[in-house]
Amino acid sequence: MSVLQQLKWRYATKSFDKDRLLSDNQIQTLKEAFNLTATSYGLQTLKLVVVTDKSLRQELVKHAYNQAQVVDASHLLVICVQNQIDASDVESHFANLQRIRQTPDEVISPFKSHLTETISQMPEDKKLSWAINQAYIALGNLMTVCAMEEIDSCPMEGFITEAFDDELGLHEIGLKSVLLLPVGFRSETDFFSDLKKVRKDLSQTVIEM
Repeated sequence: MSVLQQLKWRYATKSFDKDRLLSDNQIQTLKEAFNLTATSYGLQTLKLVVVTDKSLRQELVKHAYNQAQVVDASHLLVICVQNQIDASDVESHFANLQRIRQTPDEVISPFKSHLTETISQMPEDKKLSWAINQAYIALGNLMTVCAMEEIDSCPMEGFITEAFDDELGLHEIGLKSVLLLPVGFRSETDFFSDLKKVRKDLSQTVIEM
């Protein structure tokens, strides 16, 4: 099973098999893959909400322009960013770094001070866009892992974030939804599953220097 073979197998699944569910091990793999995603400075200012409850997802469908993948998939993954990013995130990161690596204070302090100052001076709108950019990295990572594990997925931007935040109670825990990734198994009746992948030639997308 090659990476390229699996990326060719992957497509944005339009119709999921409602009766097939991911195993606990498969969900655990996706959670750990999300946690291993590269983030700026390693701060991990993202959260992954895993929505299993079908009745809750049925309520969410109307806020996703009636895209059935939200409820028909085995699980709905919601990638979120923190509403507030500040010096406490830097403090938490370096405390974790010291716990795991036992790095001395004198080694950490200069970078920690620099990063604390950088975050403190960053405008709130820039913090938000910075975090959202990292959410897309997490989405791409999850989609690749799904392909390698033969889990179908469908990346989605088309939803009303404020309504999702209300339904999922994200405001109360300081989060904002950014991206959706329904995951599960393609339906045998999904017309798109048998279509050839359409991509430009490499010569049109890659520049060699």
